[in-house]
Amino acid sequence: MKLFNYWRSSASYRVRLALGFKGLPYEYVAVNLAKGEQHDAAHAQRNPWHGVPVLEVMEERQAVQLTQSVAIVEYLEERYPTPPLFPTGAVARARMRAMVEVVNSGIQPLHNLQVNNYVKDVLKGDPKAWAATWIDKGLDALEALAKQSAGAFMVGDQFTFADACLLPQLYGARRFASVDPSRVPTLARIEATCFTLGFVQQAKPESQPDAVAA
Repeated sequence: MKLFNYWRSSASYRVRLALGFKGLPYEYVAVNLAKGEQHDAAHAQRNPWHGVPVLEVMEERQAVQLTQSVAIVEYLEERYPTPPLFPTGAVARARMRAMVEVVNSGIQPLHNLQVNNYVKDVLKGDPKAWAATWIDKGLDALEALAKQSAGAFMVGDQFTFADACLLPQLYGARRFASVDPSRVPTLARIEATCFTLGFVQQAKPESQPDAVAA
């Protein structure tokens, strides 16, 4: 497997967590979003959305390139079901997917690089204030949902895809807004638990080969 990704990309971080949780080795291929490498012709062919991550896998002796973090993680769960990243039971899975979507479609897209640049350069607005508005609103919702299902992790006592979405979102929230842990105590507690896991430490942005010191 090859993972085309960027160390600070939230979506890339989600997939690294899923791969690490399942113990799947992969080749790390850096795509520098800050330098615009996502717009290079070769990468645009891999991903017409000009984004990361892209996971390249071999299926029936052919290289297949998969895009969009949720689709990639669902592929990994179907292709490599053990250990399971999705909880058992229809209600638990629905709750997990709801939290995944709060992050994937509700929070992160509103403060990603291209949106922040558009707010700053085209709308002449304050991208930090814009991002903070949606991050605060989204984390409040995620906290409320987590209280309904959390054990040690977001859904019960096993690490799931919901946790793999939480960690990158809190990382991004600290970049673009101030996060008061007392405001989201359930999320803060779960994050601390996740950070005790070895594969989580390996997937963190600052642990990646293309990471740049602040």
